[in-house]
Amino acid sequence: MIALVALGALGACMSSPSQTVMDNHASGGLSAETKFRPLFDGKTTTGWHTYGKTTVGKAWIVENGTLHLDAAHKQNWQPGDGGDIVTEESFDNFHLKLDWKIATNGNSGIILFVQDDATKYPNTWNTGPEVQVLDNNGHPDAKIHKHRAGDLYDLIASSPETVKTAGEWNQVEIISNKGRLEIIQNETKVVSTTLWDDNWKKMIAGSKFKDMAGFGAFKSGKIALQDHGDAVWYRNIMIKRL
Repeated sequence: MIALVALGALGACMSSPSQTVMDNHASGGLSAETKFRPLFDGKTTTGWHTYGKTTVGKAWIVENGTLHLDAAHKQNWQPGDGGDIVTEESFDNFHLKLDWKIATNGNSGIILFVQDDATKYPNTWNTGPEVQVLDNNGHPDAKIHKHRAGDLYDLIASSPETVKTAGEWNQVEIISNKGRLEIIQNETKVVSTTLWDDNWKKMIAGSKFKDMAGFGAFKSGKIALQDHGDAVWYRNIMIKRL
């Protein structure tokens, strides 16, 4: 299944939790940015490609300012010419924010620190931890602890649960900064953890990813939007390097 110092850069950004993080982040580094910039321009798929390929599959459609996975024509469990899509750029310390909307009974995800090497890692989630995107009221995964919307999939359950019902827009912010990861969903911080320490390694060892060499170990990588075979919409995808 991450790093976006001035409060003025927030614009319509959502909440005091993210503002606090942004006020207190370490500001050095040549790659640091003072303003959010779009990862999706609302008109094209520029800046993205299907994992393991060079272009975006035709199942990902740009419509009405959204990046939409059209799941109407499935081959096996995924749409034909779909697949997870990843950013052209890699990120380490960053603040990502976006809106997502899932179809009834749908499943998707936002995957972080993805290593874009399909010959070595067949799937985006072989290397990258996932922020779950899910219809909590309809998808069977919602019955599984740590598999619900806003969870760091199979690692940390979100608390409190702030997800809206299928068909409604949710806002999420993902902040990765010098080994700390925070997830803010609909203006409420729902996950906060330290990356890459002994406790992180222990969580992975107790998860479904325990036998995936390299999972959760990379400190830089691409951001992926998951094709889990269900219709999903993303918009207002913005990022800032910290």
